[in-house]
Amino acid sequence: MSPKQALFSQCVSLLNVKMQELGNSINAIEEAIQNETKSTAGDKHETSRAMMQLEREKLGNQLKELSSQKTELERIDISLFSEKVVKGSLVKTDKGSFFIAIALGKTDTGVYVISPQSPLGNKLMGLEQNDKAEINGTTYLIKEIS
Repeated sequence: MSPKQALFSQCVSLLNVKMQELGNSINAIEEAIQNETKSTAGDKHETSRAMMQLEREKLGNQLKELSSQKTELERIDISLFSEKVVKGSLVKTDKGSFFIAIALGKTDTGVYVISPQSPLGNKLMGLEQNDKAEINGTTYLIKEIS
């Protein structure tokens, strides 16, 4: 398995774990709502129930976002090789390595998974080896693209 394939698999696994955790949280909230019994303090009960429903809705939106990120990630053809930075490229620079895919952040391996729409991702797109990208006063020299 190539480093890019391993990184891709790690990203899918990370998204799956996050989605599972959100699903568990949603289930716990739904269970709490079901178990909520009407107390003598009616207003307090209704407020608590409404807060739980809002939290469930917020988590549901986060789950939808993760699901769409996973779909976007799975559409990337990581076997594609380009001499220019494209979506799916693993870019090694003098300041670190970046996988151009989705906004996921730093992985356990130290590679940053960034979206092509992010400020740095946008600057790197279309560049070639030995090109430079500057953002916020920091210059990134592209050493390798895979």
